[in-house]
Amino acid sequence: MVRDGYYYGLAALVLAVLLWVFTIPVLAIVPVLLGAFFLWFFRDPERIIPDAPGAIVSPADGKVTSVAQFDFNGRRQTRVSIFLNVFDVHVNRTPIGGKIRNVEYRKGKFHNAMGETSSEHNEQNIVTIEGDGQTVVLKQIAGLLARRIVFNYRVGDTVQRGQRIGLMKFGSRCDVIFDTDASVKVKVGDKVSGGSSVLAISPVTVTNLKLPKVPTGERA
Repeated sequence: MVRDGYYYGLAALVLAVLLWVFTIPVLAIVPVLLGAFFLWFFRDPERIIPDAPGAIVSPADGKVTSVAQFDFNGRRQTRVSIFLNVFDVHVNRTPIGGKIRNVEYRKGKFHNAMGETSSEHNEQNIVTIEGDGQTVVLKQIAGLLARRIVFNYRVGDTVQRGQRIGLMKFGSRCDVIFDTDASVKVKVGDKVSGGSSVLAISPVTVTNLKLPKVPTGERA
C-alpha cells in the first residue's frame, strides 16, 4: 500500500464520522465507499522482475496503446505507450537498471492521455536511465484526472530493473523510449504489468555480459 492511500482513506473516514454525527447517518456511506476505493487504488503489489539480459520492462500497469518509431532528440527511436485507467495499479517502476542521467519536469496541459499529442503537450516528467549498454527514457505523463506526478529519485542515483520509483495519481500514461535495434515483445492492445512484463529485449554485447575469466593456460 502506498502511504498516500492511508491519507486519503483517513480523510474519507473522518468525513464519514462527521456526517454520521452531525447529519443524516446514511450519508456516511458515501465517504466510507470512497475511502475503500482509495485504499484499493493505492495498492502496491509485489512483482517478479525478469532477469533476462537486455530486458526492458513495463514501468506501469495498463494497456499498450501505441508501438511506433519516431524521431527523438535527433535519433530514430522506438516508443511504447501505456495508458493507465483508474482501475490500474499506479505505482511506477524502472524499465531498466542503471544510473539516472537526467530528470526533467515539464509543465503542460491535461488532455486525454490516450491522445497522440499528449506525449508532447501534457504535463510530464522525463527520466533518462543509462545501464547495461543501453539508454532508456521514461515519460510519466499526466492525463485528464492525473494532476500530480510523483518521482522519488535524483540524477546520479542508481536503480535496479523493476524498482519502484514513483506514482501517478489516477488516469495517466507512460511512454518508454529506446533504441530501434531492441526487439519489441508487445503489441497494441496488450495488457502489461509494471516491473514484470517485458516490453522489449535490447541486444547485449559480450562486454555487457561480464563473462567469467578463464585462467591462463586453460582453454575456454
